[in-house]
Amino acid sequence: MDALIVLFASGLISLFSAFTKKPAVVVTSALAGVALTIALLLCQILSGHSFVDLKYEGLEFSEKTLYYCLATTSLTFLIVALGYQRFRENVEHTGEYIGLLIFSATGAMIMFAFTDMFMFFIGLEILSIPIYVMAGSNKNDLRSNESSLKYFLMGAFATGILLFGIAWVYGATGSFNLHEIQQAAENGVEHNGMLLIGVLLILASFLFKVGAAPFHFWSPDVYDGAPHSVTAFMASVVKFAAFGAFLKLFAFAFGNQFLHDFWAPVLGVVIVITLFVGNLSALRQMGLKRLMAYSSITHGGYTLLVIITMGMNSLQDLWFYMTAYGCSIIGLIALGLAVNDSEDRLESLKGLIYRNPILGVTGIIALLSLAGVPPTAGFFGKYMVFSSAWESYWWLVIIALINSGIGIYYYVKLIGIIVSRPEGEISPIRINGLTLGVIVIAAIATLTLSCVLPYALL
Repeated sequence: MDALIVLFASGLISLFSAFTKKPAVVVTSALAGVALTIALLLCQILSGHSFVDLKYEGLEFSEKTLYYCLATTSLTFLIVALGYQRFRENVEHTGEYIGLLIFSATGAMIMFAFTDMFMFFIGLEILSIPIYVMAGSNKNDLRSNESSLKYFLMGAFATGILLFGIAWVYGATGSFNLHEIQQAAENGVEHNGMLLIGVLLILASFLFKVGAAPFHFWSPDVYDGAPHSVTAFMASVVKFAAFGAFLKLFAFAFGNQFLHDFWAPVLGVVIVITLFVGNLSALRQMGLKRLMAYSSITHGGYTLLVIITMGMNSLQDLWFYMTAYGCSIIGLIALGLAVNDSEDRLESLKGLIYRNPILGVTGIIALLSLAGVPPTAGFFGKYMVFSSAWESYWWLVIIALINSGIGIYYYVKLIGIIVSRPEGEISPIRINGLTLGVIVIAAIATLTLSCVLPYALL
């Protein structure tokens, strides 16, 4: 609980430090606050208890929850540091930009720790509302304006569906508490048609939040119009939080055999559609962020295998897969920021390995990880997810493997662009020390995550 308070306070300090009109002061205070949050989470994990023993009804910070919070907070730290070069271009709003990202990360922590529907909804709104604003922060860019408006309208619609579903669940069980909903389901309430309708409505709202087909139509335009750092945050932290809450709610409250047999076939069909829509659409993309959007849809399909399987290792599989995916996304976003192409074309990355070898190597590592090529973390993440799902859903795993083969094509194609020699004189790309540190950390994490971190969750 103390880490949550510190992270929220860091967002407030970022807002007030903006009065200095010195971006360096804002980013330093923000990174210091997020680093302190990471340190507190690590201390809580190692010691097994919180420094400030605060009890609050609606939140439960278990050991597994702390690991999830640690991953999203670390990704937030990297994204804030990576986006500093762009944030400083608008001195008046640097504090607001960084503060909103930190507030959204606070919502992600609540999404992992909630124990009732009230706190879940609060966490979801704290997570989402800052991103609605941040997606449109490039006020002079029509694509950014469209991104913000479309995300807000679609998000509001999905939230309405979610609240309607929660109301049906409450009508069937008489409670918003997850433990009481689970007990009511085990006592036979799952045969109540009200509960089944509520589960389907909540499932639809979650599928929107994670960008699964056919609820994916907002993703490409929102990813394309939002600033690079916000795109990275949506693809990593926001999606991480949505999947964490998805697994917690459906594996725990709606996880008994009858309910699982009710919603699992629906989710199985969605997984198949999501994988093919994401991959086949990605083949035709000519922009980096739109390619990432469809890639994100596809990876959402892989991650849904964790939800439908609900195995003993689901928490570990989801944590590892999303952490590996987040590190890869940050590495890839760094390329777009460095090239600084207003049209975000894939061709702008041509010869990147010659223009800046560190950026080029980082991009190759990130793309190999997204493709699931060993020895990157993406390979081990896919292996963990597919092996857990094989026994019960072998047919879905086979479809996922076919789609992995399709995905390799456009990832390798982009690697080919990065390593191809540009025509004419080579113009080097220079990056600042903060960006260099972020991409080095992201690349190292993508290569070594499988060796160090997953064992802490076993």
